[in-house]
Amino acid sequence: MTAGRRGISQLENAETPWWRPDVLADRRPFLAARGRIVAAIRGFFAERDFVEVETPILQRSPGNEVHLAAFATERIAPDGSRDRLYLHTSPEFACKKLVAGGMPRLFTLARVFRNGERSRLHHPEFTMLEWYRANEPYETLIEDCSDLMRLAAAAAGTDELRFDGSTVDPAAPVERITVAEACLRHGIDVLATLADPDRPDRAALAAMARAAGVRVADDDAWSDVFTRILVERVEPALGGGRASALMEYPAPEAALARRKPGDPRVAERFELFACGVELANAFGELTDAAEQRRRFMADMDEKQRRYGERYPIDEDLLAAVSAMPPTSGIALGLDRLVMLATGARRIDDVLWAPVAS
Repeated sequence: MTAGRRGISQLENAETPWWRPDVLADRRPFLAARGRIVAAIRGFFAERDFVEVETPILQRSPGNEVHLAAFATERIAPDGSRDRLYLHTSPEFACKKLVAGGMPRLFTLARVFRNGERSRLHHPEFTMLEWYRANEPYETLIEDCSDLMRLAAAAAGTDELRFDGSTVDPAAPVERITVAEACLRHGIDVLATLADPDRPDRAALAAMARAAGVRVADDDAWSDVFTRILVERVEPALGGGRASALMEYPAPEAALARRKPGDPRVAERFELFACGVELANAFGELTDAAEQRRRFMADMDEKQRRYGERYPIDEDLLAAVSAMPPTSGIALGLDRLVMLATGARRIDDVLWAPVAS
């Protein structure tokens, strides 16, 4: 989940330690529900012949997204030499290597780490549910999400998901809406700025954004403007009453997704929203290693420009990408799903032992 772009605020320090008996007692119902939800998830995938896998936390590359900040560490070899490793921001790279190695259906419940993130919905260490389906279209993942939302609600003893006064019926069909359709509701024709998807028209998008009341800074790139449109106009209207799958992201926002056959302006990517909360990010996975390398290089150039650093490119991943069959993959924030199923106010309420503030 690319939460690093959301403008995250620092969570206020708790007045009392999380382990205090009275504080822990207040959270125990949430934590008990979390256990039932995790058990239901494992049962769901077992019934569908998925294999649960475990992936290494330490990686040479933590991922290559522009706005995600990783935790770095150092490995000391027996001969005393040292090299830099990172705590992974997602189990994605290792999972894709397993798919390339011949595992067509797999899932993992992975602890992942993202620096600079702490708010009601963000935590520097959290649990990501990630799963992959080889030789199946990425729309199939929407049905998986629908089933998992119903399972989570039932395991928590409720028939709705809720957050900040908004509710979702997990039994209702998921709304499927394209990014283009969602933006047009606000008078913004995103596709008109993508005549050349590799050189999107920043000026045209900025003009439409300003007309819709979205603030645009002079140094904003096309992706910055697009993100503000999503955050300020599109996302708050999603996932009320029923969950929404925001589909067909513009090609410049494709990340590791393949472009849609027949329309190179958009990619096979959707994000799932419920109660205004982003729950999942899904791709029809890119299997063109040369294109993936180009995207990684461009993103690391942008990261260097913005933040003065870049992360290594995982050459082993690129070799695996070229060996993968057509595959669909998705990452879902388990903690957020538990929050919505239990009505918890903040992510710390559903974590057994939150990281110290």
